[in-house]
Amino acid sequence: MADGPDAVDEPSGSVTQDDTPSATGTRAEGSGDDGFWRELPVLVVIALVIAIPIKTFLVQAFYIPSESMEPTLQRGDRVLVCRICNHFSDIHRGDVIVFSDPHPAPGGGRGAVGGFLHWLAEGIGVAQPENPDFIKRVIGLPGDTVEIRAGVVYVNGEKLDEPYLDPEVDDRSFPKRTIPDGMLFVLGDNRAHSGDSRFQPPEGVGLVPIDKVIGKAFVIVWPPGRWGWL
Repeated sequence: MADGPDAVDEPSGSVTQDDTPSATGTRAEGSGDDGFWRELPVLVVIALVIAIPIKTFLVQAFYIPSESMEPTLQRGDRVLVCRICNHFSDIHRGDVIVFSDPHPAPGGGRGAVGGFLHWLAEGIGVAQPENPDFIKRVIGLPGDTVEIRAGVVYVNGEKLDEPYLDPEVDDRSFPKRTIPDGMLFVLGDNRAHSGDSRFQPPEGVGLVPIDKVIGKAFVIVWPPGRWGWL
């Protein structure tokens, strides 16, 4: 969103009152410029103080890089994810969640200072996470028995109604499995092109620990023509 004209761009009455600018007027104009640069670090710190807690604890935007959740989410969509929702409501079957890589690569050894700076850069959106995040739909909760027969999903012996699926049919099967405590079984809506809980790394993500869940995606915010609730 473009910002409106800043007030300092407008003609200043104090400078144009006299035909000949006084020395005092010149010093005042320079003082204003100096004041801006002195205040800039403070403004940056204030922005960080506001932005980082929001991103860390409340709401975070995520970019959709692949087709694995089509048609619900298209490549290039941006969604908002409620991080705080995990603390006030349970995860339900059908929720679209973002989660950290259940099998992250070993740490790169940034050290305490380097790790903090990288975390700070992530918080303001100028650095990428060391390990990717994923977005999928929750199909199986702890204690559920999940089975896929020729592409049709059954949970606890009942066929799952899935109106959100991509029209491209995926007729692969998955053997019956009971989901352990603390784990989730997740699938992409575009089953033919989704590395999800049906597959172990590197082909998929396997089962997802609940403590890896970042939050629930709840709205598409970009592009404007695709704005809508999930």
